[in-house]
Amino acid sequence: MKLICEVVEDVQYITEENKDSGKKDLYIVGPYLQWDNPNKNRRIYPREILEHEVNNFSENKIKHNRAYGELNHPDTPKVNLDRVAVLIKELKSDGNSFFMGKAKVVDTPMGNITRNLINEGAKLGVSSRALGTLTAKDGYNHIGKDFALKAIDVVADPSMGNAFVNGIMEDVDWLWDGKEYIAEKARKAIEESVAHREFNEAKAFEIFERFLDGMILR
Repeated sequence: MKLICEVVEDVQYITEENKDSGKKDLYIVGPYLQWDNPNKNRRIYPREILEHEVNNFSENKIKHNRAYGELNHPDTPKVNLDRVAVLIKELKSDGNSFFMGKAKVVDTPMGNITRNLINEGAKLGVSSRALGTLTAKDGYNHIGKDFALKAIDVVADPSMGNAFVNGIMEDVDWLWDGKEYIAEKARKAIEESVAHREFNEAKAFEIFERFLDGMILR
């Protein structure tokens, strides 16, 4: 699996009053992810695949305040809590071709740096960080069904973001993360079978057997 990152520069900064603290919270909002249309990295994210993973990310991370973002990309898919700058609060379809995001700048060392940069007029962007496979077709790279969104980071220099990502991060095969992916597939299979009222002892055994086979193969 490849580490896949997409930089978005077209974001805005808004403040909202926090009714609990009486202070104003700072948010970074804009089009975080795009489906079907080729992006500037010549990648295409099929709507069904992107929509499925965004729903998963929203349900399992955003809903539980676990959708973290760092200041600048680390060089691995792993989220480093000591570098968290934002907390993703929303990812919603605009009904056209984008998932609009809203990230709260949090009160951490990296969050405070982000806030100060914005207050000083710095140009920041956001960049999704994910794992997945790419299939070349008709001059474009198509995202595979194993796409897994890991984080959405703040990028301090959007104009250089793609050069950094393409030159350093995306050339690495992240095989070590395969077991996490296998476990995630098993979890999704259980949830889907429960939703369709198909989960029983035989189904549970089938999913568990596939999980063990995948772990052994890796």
